[in-house]
Amino acid sequence: MKKFTRRDLLKTALPASVAAYAIPTFIPQTAFGANDRLRVAVIGINGRGKDHIKGFMNLDNVQVSTLCDVDSVVLGAGATDFEKKYSKSVKQEKDLRKVYEDKDIDAVSIATPNHWHALAAIWACQAGKDVYVEKPACHNVFEGRKLVEAATKYNKIVQHGVQLRSSLAIQEAIKHLRDGLIGKVYMAKGIVYKWRPDIGNLGNSAVPEGLDWNLWQGPAQEKPFSKNYVHYNWHWFWDYGNGDIGNQGIHETDLAMWGLEVGLPDTITSSGGKYLWNDCKETPEYLTSSYQYTKENKILQFEVRPWMTNKEDGVEIGNIFYGDKGYMVINGYNDYKTFLGKERAPGPARKEGGDHYKNFVDAVRAQDKKILNGPVETAHLAASLAHLGNISYKLGRTLKFDPIAEKFLGDKKANEMLTRKYRAPFIVPEKV
Repeated sequence: MKKFTRRDLLKTALPASVAAYAIPTFIPQTAFGANDRLRVAVIGINGRGKDHIKGFMNLDNVQVSTLCDVDSVVLGAGATDFEKKYSKSVKQEKDLRKVYEDKDIDAVSIATPNHWHALAAIWACQAGKDVYVEKPACHNVFEGRKLVEAATKYNKIVQHGVQLRSSLAIQEAIKHLRDGLIGKVYMAKGIVYKWRPDIGNLGNSAVPEGLDWNLWQGPAQEKPFSKNYVHYNWHWFWDYGNGDIGNQGIHETDLAMWGLEVGLPDTITSSGGKYLWNDCKETPEYLTSSYQYTKENKILQFEVRPWMTNKEDGVEIGNIFYGDKGYMVINGYNDYKTFLGKERAPGPARKEGGDHYKNFVDAVRAQDKKILNGPVETAHLAASLAHLGNISYKLGRTLKFDPIAEKFLGDKKANEMLTRKYRAPFIVPEKV
């Protein structure tokens, strides 16, 4: 087995100016002049929204001009922190619909709980705003398809918040897969081994001062307030979240599909459950899912573990790709290594990130969707893979799926779970 030298690596490495799908890095002249400031509103500022604010404010000629959150306490604290940090004032809004009415806003960045992502993004497209939306882009399969349709109909830029898509190292890794470095790639495994503790059961209580509980629930059916949901543990309840495969796991479902060059599968099998904590989580602590691609003769596996565990080739969060000439380990968002042949000889490796927010801004300024590293179509697919696994888990059986029609075969109950019952006026429309 040939040993790879640094010279070999440089010969095979993807140039920094070229992405895995030949995404152009130049920015053509557009309606945005060189001195025009891009004005962004960040919606949902308690968790990931903080990173959105920082990411956009770090860019030249970009201004976060509005913060929006349904919790006025969080909103006020966020605005105060913003003004101290950046020495600039910022507008505050509690209702995202007011943000969309603001003609001065060019783009919105959505970091709400999962159940709001798709509707917030669809409304933004309808209002003429470009969109950066956190993962998962949708709470169910139906919503993902509607978001793709909205982005197309209104010709808006929609970027999915999967940062690894802009990592130079990961782009290089994908090129190696395409070029046959590890041979025929037949399998990918997504790994999410996160420390998820017992959350107890806090029961129902009065709505905290400052929180608009009606707006927070949005598209979900109305229920009493509980501290179990706000502001993070909503991830573990089906009305609002999608478990860890639909939380952290979307990065890995996205990368697995990208590396395998596949879309939605035809056969899904999932199993798991709660084995550690007697708490009020609804989603499984442990989940393993298998996705078959009969036509492509490929398989995608995914595993979520919640607590004490070994690593897999050093990976707690990441992906492993298997080929007939070697395998590739992707650790996190910007680090890959390869191992070739029976002896697992070290091959090309790299660790380097990228700027996903800048990629979005570049695409907005150019009004060119081809520049996007995480386009809306990939957002729908990556999220839907997680949703399909969750449906198989909930029903406790293997499911057959038509990836073109995006429907289960002969399974009424499973097809009903591709969408949800919405609550007026927060309805994801059949026709966007």
